[in-house]
Amino acid sequence: MSTVDIDGPKPRKPPRLRPGVVIVALQWLALLALPVLVPGTNGIALMASAGAGVVLLLWWLFLSRVPWPDRVGAVVLMVGAVVVTKRIVHPSISNAGMGMLIFIYSIPLMSLALVASAAATRRFAARPRRVSMGAAIAVACVALALVRTGGISGEGGLDIHWRWTPTPEDRLLAETPALPSTLAPAPRPVATPEAAPSVAASETPAAPASTSPTEALAKPAMTGAEAAARTAPAADWPGFRGPGRDSVVRGARIGTDWAASPPVELWRRQVGPGWSSFAVSGGVFYTQEQRGDDEVVSCYSLATGQPVWSHRDTARFWESNGGAGPRGTPAVSNGRVYTLGATGILNALDAATGAVAWSRNAATDTGAQSPGWGFAASPLVIDDLVVVAASGRLAAYDAATGAPRWYGPDGGAGYSSPQLVTIHGVRQILLLRGSRTTSVAPADGALLWEHTGDPTVSILQPALTADGDVLVATGDSMGGGGIHRLAVTRGPAGWTVAERWASRGLKPYFNDFVVHEGHAFGFDGSILSSIDLADGKQKWKGGRYGHGQMLLLPDQDALLVLSEEGELALVGAASDQHKELARFKAIEGKTWNHPVLVGDVVLVRNAEEMAAFRLPLAGH
Repeated sequence: MSTVDIDGPKPRKPPRLRPGVVIVALQWLALLALPVLVPGTNGIALMASAGAGVVLLLWWLFLSRVPWPDRVGAVVLMVGAVVVTKRIVHPSISNAGMGMLIFIYSIPLMSLALVASAAATRRFAARPRRVSMGAAIAVACVALALVRTGGISGEGGLDIHWRWTPTPEDRLLAETPALPSTLAPAPRPVATPEAAPSVAASETPAAPASTSPTEALAKPAMTGAEAAARTAPAADWPGFRGPGRDSVVRGARIGTDWAASPPVELWRRQVGPGWSSFAVSGGVFYTQEQRGDDEVVSCYSLATGQPVWSHRDTARFWESNGGAGPRGTPAVSNGRVYTLGATGILNALDAATGAVAWSRNAATDTGAQSPGWGFAASPLVIDDLVVVAASGRLAAYDAATGAPRWYGPDGGAGYSSPQLVTIHGVRQILLLRGSRTTSVAPADGALLWEHTGDPTVSILQPALTADGDVLVATGDSMGGGGIHRLAVTRGPAGWTVAERWASRGLKPYFNDFVVHEGHAFGFDGSILSSIDLADGKQKWKGGRYGHGQMLLLPDQDALLVLSEEGELALVGAASDQHKELARFKAIEGKTWNHPVLVGDVVLVRNAEEMAAFRLPLAGH
């Protein structure tokens, strides 16, 4: 005999939504509050957000007690919505992080939409509940489609703006007069037929003065005719990171009381995007920038910041993390300026007029593919050679004619620049490429030695210790890697390389480090740090300057730091402690460019503006 349940079917238990609310609250707390409370934790916050999203998905599918059609349907709808949204969002969103950041940033938005909708409609009938959930997911997608980014910070944080707001480059092109052009363009001889980048005329209203940096601030640059009648002056700051490509400024002693004697602004002006630094010769300086569809090499007066001449190539490089523009820094030598653009265009220009002496395409010559962040190396002039790195492969050209002289070993990739060093009396060119540190002979590019270490994105410059060992940085955006000390020896059988130690006490990513008095100073993530070169042990860590750059003032035992936020700081280069001596806000915006100090004048720039300041001298 069967029994009948006279009470009817048991009522469905209500959804269990409180755990989801807690998970989403913690997710957004980590995403928004953690980077503020603990600077430099943007990457950790994103990973925490992604982890919370996984936990939320498990709760939703197995513990929420929501009807199964709603559980599965919501997941399918969210995945489909993100895939569709990727096609309509701004390129700075869809391409960020090699296309992965849109999915990472979709996780908290979709999590919030899911839980908020479920909580608000928990008493609704099935149809309006599902319609409301779909609407909430659609709103999350619209939020993604309405914004763009100005790139990422050194810690991975996005610079969010409304999609329709103009970029700094848009404002520059709309508000600033075009760089000066010449009435009679100089002819543009090309080294060989295969060097085929499209180039507009060089623009040359004036030319460099042959004066010292201090004298240059008292008078404008000379005319082209005056400059042509004089011998090309020796460069005051010949290119990337100075004469030794090591960010060392000798003979400088800066006053430390910036409250009583603050830096004096000499001029300030907008500049096109790019991560180039400066080369300085006499009364002018050279840099690279992007202006619309043109990649520009520009020359400005050191005294006034006014443009002197410009040269344009029809080329544009852009990627979502760093934005648009050239990455390399000009090199000036013997009356010429040598530049490598982000797409591989290598130019030799007359330093006085900007007229083209010759042009090549290093990417075409070497067969190198453009790396994700563009060709970022800066040219190196050695005697009668111009040496560039095309995504990890060296290429040397005749400085006078542009004819190729030799190509270095193939294989590997990176953004590091060639570095001239002397080890055991032998001049050699070092290059970091992928997991390799490579040394070649300047005469013919023949391989001298090579060391393979930890896989890394090679961005930084190697450095030498006082006794001739080589320091290389192996880092990544997640704070891995560190500093390795290599002992390089030369014997009857040739060169040998052995690692003395590896240290995680200093973990620079794209911020070069300096060597002073048996210690290395640089950035451990976003915090300034020092390690002992004897054993690699960290001596101190302190002072947050973001992912900035620095100069070493060895005569003063000091570091001149340009922070990622555009602040200038004077910090003691001491072995025992971090001690900030002075700080000053110089420019606005994300600042990754290397500063330059010539005499008492410091030049700073980023992708939006540049400025010159006269620093107080010690004892004055």
